[in-house]
Amino acid sequence: MPWEDKVAFITGASQGIGRACALVLVETGAKVVLASRNLEKLQSVAEEIQKRGGATGLTLPLVMDASQEEDIRQAVRNALEHFGKIDILVNNAGITRDGLALRMKRQDWDAVLNTNLTAAYLCIQEVLPGMIRRRQGRIINITSVVAQMGNAGQANYVTSKAGLIGLTKAIAQEVASRNVTVNAVAPGFIETAMTEALSKEAREKLASRIPLTRLGQVFDVAHAVKFLASDEAGYITGHVLNVNGGLYM
Repeated sequence: MPWEDKVAFITGASQGIGRACALVLVETGAKVVLASRNLEKLQSVAEEIQKRGGATGLTLPLVMDASQEEDIRQAVRNALEHFGKIDILVNNAGITRDGLALRMKRQDWDAVLNTNLTAAYLCIQEVLPGMIRRRQGRIINITSVVAQMGNAGQANYVTSKAGLIGLTKAIAQEVASRNVTVNAVAPGFIETAMTEALSKEAREKLASRIPLTRLGQVFDVAHAVKFLASDEAGYITGHVLNVNGGLYM
């Protein structure tokens, strides 16, 4: 299928990795649904796409709180009404509520699991019927290197991201016979608003742990997503693609 015929639905699309995924997929010719809680930031991404030469009709910004089931259902409905189908789902929405497990509040545990894991499951549930009916689809879950190696002070986040890997493998088994692939991308330390807030010393300490000696860029992750969403990746499913500079091997 040519990229021009594909529609991608990206959660957490207003910034960081989600924004980069949107820019990369639109540059290939795909249409993109931009979903997140912040309409102003979504509109900014849509405007950026237009400035880069993308047509107005290539993007659809939709306000969606990933922690709210009805928001997810309504956003997918709106996307289907507008574009008629969803070929690619990128589950990228995520939050952190860090703290040692001994003192972690239940609401911080629930918030992270709901947004990072349950929302991905609900999005998959909403888009799968159409993918199965058309016998074509790509689902890509953005997990994390900490899901594989652990991280102190992030029991909720690590659990949610490890759960995404399990979800990826389980759904991949269920829908493979319908030509729908389900994969995950596991970024390492990436240059985002979160890492920009760190001191120079802290950033250098992070980089020193990475064999490639630098933090990754959001577009490093976006290009991995683009590959898994492509026709060329049609024989890959249930896989976790590490984009971490060698931090975890």
